[in-house]
Amino acid sequence: MPEPSLPPNVHVSRHPLVVHKLSLLRDTATDTKQFRELVRELSWLLGYEAMADLDTIASDVTTPLERMSGARLGPKVGLVPVLRAGLGMVDAMLELLPAAQVWHIGLYRDERTLKPVEYYNKLPDAATVQVCLILDPMLATGGSAAATVDILKAWGAARIKQVSLIAAPEGITTLSSAHPDVDIHVAAVDRELNQRGYIVPGLGDAGDRQFGTFAGPASEPGHGSDEETAEVVRRLQQRNVPKERPPVR
Repeated sequence: MPEPSLPPNVHVSRHPLVVHKLSLLRDTATDTKQFRELVRELSWLLGYEAMADLDTIASDVTTPLERMSGARLGPKVGLVPVLRAGLGMVDAMLELLPAAQVWHIGLYRDERTLKPVEYYNKLPDAATVQVCLILDPMLATGGSAAATVDILKAWGAARIKQVSLIAAPEGITTLSSAHPDVDIHVAAVDRELNQRGYIVPGLGDAGDRQFGTFAGPASEPGHGSDEETAEVVRRLQQRNVPKERPPVR
């Protein structure tokens, strides 16, 4: 598939295994179990490429024969899966970086304003890592990605990368325009977004296909999954708000 002219911060994998596995991922015949496995495998491959430019620090190593000068990873890395579809990418990244920290951010699109709304954020008060990898299988409109970067920069993250399986040109334009310093690593850049917000040719809804929750039009972007999750979270938060106690007399 021919790719449009891309900004310099966009990196599209050329690895034959990535091309092969992405084709299987797109196929409607791929069931939920296979889909999850392919998301994991692709995440591993893309994560390997995304971290190729991380700094290392010289470190002495004792082999069974002698001491030598080796290296260890310099920056602390944080994984930031965007709920819920990004959860399927975490395990593969932890295989590459077992010591990585994992922080979750939840966003959904407000149907009136079409802007991302944050409903879940467990980041501590100050940044605990130097490099953050945002994990989200689909970079569609780019609104949620740009909002996530805003949150991480305000948190104090020094360097941020977006790792997605598929991107739409619209999403790349939005994220690159808002944050040209954020590298975007993807397996493919597809043709466009359709009127319903799907990447085409794409692979459908990555969250629904991972978790087996597709239920027709209600699962289309803007009408299900993350919005329903957000509503559940809001209700739980309201339920858990401590009630004011009457003053002690």
